[in-house]
Amino acid sequence: MEYKTMTNELYDELASKIKGKVTRDELLKNHSYFKIGGPAEIFAEPENTEELKIVLNLIKKYNLNYLIIGNGTNLLISDDGYKGAIVKIGECFNYIRKNNNKVTVGAGTLLSVLAKFLAKESLAGFEFASGIPGYVGGAVYMNAGAYGGEMKDVISKVKCMDSNGNIYEYSNEDMDFSYRHSKLVDSDLIVLEAELTLELGNKENIMLKIKDFNERRTSKQPLNLPSAGSTFKRPINGYASKLIEDAGLKGMVYRGAMVSDKHSGFIVNYDNASCEDVLELMRIVISTVYDKFGIKLEPEIKIIGTTL
Repeated sequence: MEYKTMTNELYDELASKIKGKVTRDELLKNHSYFKIGGPAEIFAEPENTEELKIVLNLIKKYNLNYLIIGNGTNLLISDDGYKGAIVKIGECFNYIRKNNNKVTVGAGTLLSVLAKFLAKESLAGFEFASGIPGYVGGAVYMNAGAYGGEMKDVISKVKCMDSNGNIYEYSNEDMDFSYRHSKLVDSDLIVLEAELTLELGNKENIMLKIKDFNERRTSKQPLNLPSAGSTFKRPINGYASKLIEDAGLKGMVYRGAMVSDKHSGFIVNYDNASCEDVLELMRIVISTVYDKFGIKLEPEIKIIGTTL
């Protein structure tokens, strides 16, 4: 079967079998915090776990490439878009259920919303994530963290689905968490929900901690410009932002992309940057830092549809 026929038939089947959103040529810049990214051949946003299973089975039937995304906070997507299907785990997977100090939360729940909920319930330990602008699913996938805390510190269980629609439950230990990594990174598993175990705390103290973290984030990070957060992982020796600044690259502009003049750990979409603008600036940063300090920076952002 011709590729174009396969994508047409997949689109028709998806549109007829799920209630969730199904579109052709969906611009991915509208699903990315970087505001960069061309069209997806097929875009599907299932409404529930059953619909997700249908979507995955149909993609498998037509043997097309696919990519799971959440809130798009950590993605740099090619200007050519994505050849295949993008499946978004979105707001339909947004729910929070509390049972004493244990909270079950859907993969499409914003971390900031969850942090506020936990604060109101006087549950402590999640304050670090209050300013991270992603969904729970992506945060679990990459073991997101800030201000000395990481998702692994609060997760007790994770429910996932594989590419065949089978559902599994993993303990914290099973998840193989490490710095910006979990077992999901090297698998076909998709986060459906997570169970967190928190400590009972003082509501006022929790709120003050969240306020402090958010003020620190606002004062130090370039939140006024599109980006995908920290561009590079923290190297074993030192901090990416300090190495970049010490290399004299803070504020450097390459076409529409810029090493933030507020926080050099961020590359920002300064002026309608293309994906290639950002990639070229990343290459300049990586080679300059390596030449000066012998340390090779690695991307923390996920690059889709192209390579660095």
